[in-house]
Amino acid sequence: MQNKKRRIVVKVGTSTLTNENGSVDLRVMDKLAQVLSEVENGGDEVILVSSGAISVGVSKMRLPARPKEIRMKQACAAVGQCELMHLYDKFFSEYGILTAQILLTGEDVLTEEKKQNLKNTFSALLENRIIPIVNENDSVSYAQIETAKKVFGDNDTLSALVAVLCDADELIILSDVEGLYDGDPRKDATAKLIRRVDVIDDRIRSLVGGAGTDRGRGGMATKLEAAEIVTAKGIPMTILLGSDPSKIYDALEGREVGTLFLAR
Repeated sequence: MQNKKRRIVVKVGTSTLTNENGSVDLRVMDKLAQVLSEVENGGDEVILVSSGAISVGVSKMRLPARPKEIRMKQACAAVGQCELMHLYDKFFSEYGILTAQILLTGEDVLTEEKKQNLKNTFSALLENRIIPIVNENDSVSYAQIETAKKVFGDNDTLSALVAVLCDADELIILSDVEGLYDGDPRKDATAKLIRRVDVIDDRIRSLVGGAGTDRGRGGMATKLEAAEIVTAKGIPMTILLGSDPSKIYDALEGREVGTLFLAR
């Protein structure tokens, strides 16, 4: 029986939240809301870091493809973020859970005064059993979309920084693959899943590739960067297959699932 309340950060990526055409995968979003609501009702505190705004905006605006112009990407982010929060509010409310939106830029986590205000906001929301839903503020921040000046890199890094900022007990990243493999499972049928990483060394770093899917910006490399950030601060991280959010239960109950990065 659980005695201590845990603070858990869960990150979900664009490739998990959306279909191939960029529209929202309602089945996955509903299941995610159900699982996180049950976790919260069980006594834990939950923070959700969600990607997907630009991709959902592209679909909502009926554009033929993801635009190349920054101003159009920011327009897509504004439209898509509105749609995402509408759907999250709808699904979570079905399970009796309130949600709140927090949009961040790099300056918000680099400035000490803003960091403290953010911590206070997160604490107030969690104390009132409200799940904060966090995303980058792509509609106003040019640097957050695609420049060398990005603080977050992508939402994998953002979720790690949020976990550290909020003194989380665990970070769970939902991915389009089950975890870290010793090869590329999309190209090598013999690639094996690595269930546990005790230390992130050069051998582990050599296993990761580059960017993720066309819809999502993150790949396994950014997830490894997130793991390095949180494990150095004493926070374990697990990568799970996002198409089955119920795996979150297994991770929180200590079962062998996905890839677990042990805290240092």
